[in-house]
Amino acid sequence: MSNLPYIVGNWKMNGTRSMLSEARAIDRSTQRFPGVQVAIAPPFTLINAMREASQMIGVGGQDCHVEASGAFTGDISAPMLRDAGADFVILGHSERRALHGETDELIRDKAEAAQAAGLGVIVCVGETDGERDAGNAESVVSAQLDGSLPRGENGADKLSVAYEPVWAIGTGRVASTDDISAMHSIIRGKLKDVYGEAGDEIRILYGGSVKGENAPEILAIDEVGGALVGGASLSAESFLSIVGAAAPERPERG
Repeated sequence: MSNLPYIVGNWKMNGTRSMLSEARAIDRSTQRFPGVQVAIAPPFTLINAMREASQMIGVGGQDCHVEASGAFTGDISAPMLRDAGADFVILGHSERRALHGETDELIRDKAEAAQAAGLGVIVCVGETDGERDAGNAESVVSAQLDGSLPRGENGADKLSVAYEPVWAIGTGRVASTDDISAMHSIIRGKLKDVYGEAGDEIRILYGGSVKGENAPEILAIDEVGGALVGGASLSAESFLSIVGAAAPERPERG
């Protein structure tokens, strides 16, 4: 598992082939930041084209099915993502949990299927504003981790966790540095409980209205190993400002 800061762009349901120019610009510019691992998860329709258009960045999917193949109209399997050129997949994003009713158990099954296909996995967790206001943020995130993390002998392989407070996604609101630090420490403890020493090497990303302006402060927080970036990743200029914020030398864990 790399200890480099990991900056991942999630394009969500945005992007046609005309936007590959942004991906190419990001790919070319990452040569200036060898100390940062950079990746983009475009819509399924752009994975192959983005992989062919880039050499330096990772390319991933935004979801996958549990099964490798079958009568599941409209779904994409982990082996299909791999065949299209993806090297990782985002799973359990709050929009998938809320809009598609995805459960922790389903996300765990997907994560294990993705790992079996050779993909890296980013498992997303996070509480709603109501859950935080009720004082349940820690218990909600801990329960999501208990149910969503892949198990088995190789469960920690190529695994990252993204903490995305639901109330901060696309709203312009950002959790305080104290809140981010506290939650990332809780997540680290849970990862070590589940995976032992290997849990100390898993990167924990922060997501939720990350921009170039707030990225330096967020990425300097202890246990923040990168960022999962939404809207700001659609523009090479804005995304690269976040990549640049992760670039200064930082001590590696382990």
